[in-house]
Amino acid sequence: MFSIVLNVSAAGRDTLIAELWEAGTAGITESDDWIQAFFEDSTDAAALREQFRDYSPEIEPVEHRDWAAESRDQWQPFPVGDRFYLVPEWRDDPAPCGRIRLRTYPGMACGTGAHPATQICLQAMEQHVKEGMSLLDVGTGSGILAEAARLLGADPVFACDIDTDAAATARRNLQKSIFNVPVFAGSVRSVRSGAVNTIVANLNLAELQAMATDVRRVLRADGLLIIAGFREEEADGAAAAFDRELRASYELDNWTCLVLGDVSPR
Repeated sequence: MFSIVLNVSAAGRDTLIAELWEAGTAGITESDDWIQAFFEDSTDAAALREQFRDYSPEIEPVEHRDWAAESRDQWQPFPVGDRFYLVPEWRDDPAPCGRIRLRTYPGMACGTGAHPATQICLQAMEQHVKEGMSLLDVGTGSGILAEAARLLGADPVFACDIDTDAAATARRNLQKSIFNVPVFAGSVRSVRSGAVNTIVANLNLAELQAMATDVRRVLRADGLLIIAGFREEEADGAAAAFDRELRASYELDNWTCLVLGDVSPR
């Protein structure tokens, strides 16, 4: 067995972890500025070095241990906002009194719930998503926000992702829950006009701006839009794309989430 140590900032950590799991790692350990992933000797070390060359890879032999189990032990439940309690999918920890238990998917990009953009999106949702709202989760990833919406009482909830693998993964994850959340591979442009009164989208600024026209078409005039995945300095550009009134904003570690309400008067 050997390990590969990669230098990585917080911004690219979730994506890198997902890529390492897809590459067949037996387990991962982390520090503030690096990730160490473990692989069986049968894995092509040279190919890994090339694949992750942008992270200054260092490869070294290690003793054989159950690195998958040790990696899992590092993931502990944690609270987010005032209502959620995020628990890795393989653990059975109950939520503390007054909190909602939400499963997370460590090892998947944006599935851990640890990214600041995901956390402030959940904070916005717990304040603004109400029982009986119809909701579309655009760019669902692991499905964590769609499941959070159902736990908050939104119904019906739909989810989509242009990445067919992500859509399939979200579908599998959501099938483990007690809720019926349809997931389709595609974008918001596939949804009929005026279909929902709530849209949640945790995407980067360019992706949000590119889909703004279809979001305005799909979201009802009195609907609610919750967008995240961009930096504080990009917030004005994100808000301007949707022509709606600002209801609330949330910030964490220079990431921003905006809650946009009724269509702005012209």
